[in-house]
Amino acid sequence: MSTLNVPPALTTPGADAIQLYRAFKGFGCDTSVVVNILAHRDATQRMLIQQEYRTMYSTDLLKRLSSELSGKLETAVLLWMHDPPGRDAIIVKQALRPETFNLEAATEIICSRTPSQIQIFKQHYHAKFGVYLEHDIDSRVSGDLKRLLHTYVSVPRHEGREVDHELAQNDAKTLYKAGEKKLGTDDKTFIRIFSERSAAQLAAINSAYHSLYGKSLKKAVKGETSGHFKHALLAILQCSENPAMYFAKVLRKAMKGLGTDDTTLIRVIVTRTEIDMQYIKAEYHKKYKKTLNDAVHSEISGHYRAFLLSLLGPNQ
Repeated sequence: MSTLNVPPALTTPGADAIQLYRAFKGFGCDTSVVVNILAHRDATQRMLIQQEYRTMYSTDLLKRLSSELSGKLETAVLLWMHDPPGRDAIIVKQALRPETFNLEAATEIICSRTPSQIQIFKQHYHAKFGVYLEHDIDSRVSGDLKRLLHTYVSVPRHEGREVDHELAQNDAKTLYKAGEKKLGTDDKTFIRIFSERSAAQLAAINSAYHSLYGKSLKKAVKGETSGHFKHALLAILQCSENPAMYFAKVLRKAMKGLGTDDTTLIRVIVTRTEIDMQYIKAEYHKKYKKTLNDAVHSEISGHYRAFLLSLLGPNQ
C-alpha cells in the first residue's frame, strides 16, 4: 500500500517539466519546488516528466538534478526518479562495488523481494550493467552468504498463499537436525530450504518449528548462524511473515543511538513508499510508540527532511 500523495490530474508531465526547468534557472536552485513536484509523482508520472524534459530541453533531467542538488537530498531524489526494479538494480550494483561495498544493502534488497520482483530486477540489472546479477554475487560475495544469495536469485519460488503442512513439519525437523541438534551447523540445509520454499511455506515451517521444539526458528537461526549469513536468513524469514515489521525494525536501527544511518533511511523509505509504506508506518507506531514521521523528523533536517516526509505521507 503506497503512501504517495499524488495530486489530482491537474498537472501534466509537460507542465511539471517546465516548472522544474524554471526552478533550476538563474542563480541557485529553487529546491522546494523540486521537492514539491517530484515527491508527489508516482513511477509512471516520473518517467513521463523525464521524457518531456528531454524532448523540451534536449537534456537529461537526472543529470540536471545531479548538478543542482547535493548531499543526501541528491541521493534520495535521484534514487526516487527510477522505477522500482531499475532502482533495486542500481542499489544492489552500488552495494557490490568495491568502493561502495555494502553487503547489508545488497542482502536486504535481494532477501526482501518477491520471486517476480527478483526476476524483473535481474533483467534490469543485466540490461543496465551488461552483467548478470549472479556473476556479481559470485565475484563479490563469499562463503555461505554467496551460496544463499546466488541460490535465492536463481531458484524460482511459488508466490501463492497455499501451504503443505506435512512438508512444513518435515522441513522443521530437517532444520532442527541441521542446526540445534548437532554440533556445528549444516548451512547447506538452511540455504536449500530458505531459498526453495515460498514465503507462505516458510511461515508454516516457522510455526511447525515452534510447536515441535517450543522456540521460534528465528531464535534457532540467531543461535546457529552469524554475520551477514545470519542477517540474510533472518531477512528471508521475517519477510515471509511480515515484511512491514521487518522494515520497521530496519528503520528503527538506522535511527537509533547517535547519528543516523542515512543510506539505510533513504533506501528503505524510497524503495517501500510505493509498495507497503502504510503498513510499515503502522508497525513502527505499534512497536515503538512513536510515529515514523516523528522519528524521521527528529533525525534529519532541511529539504532532505521535507522530501522524505513527503514520501511518508500524512503523520498518523
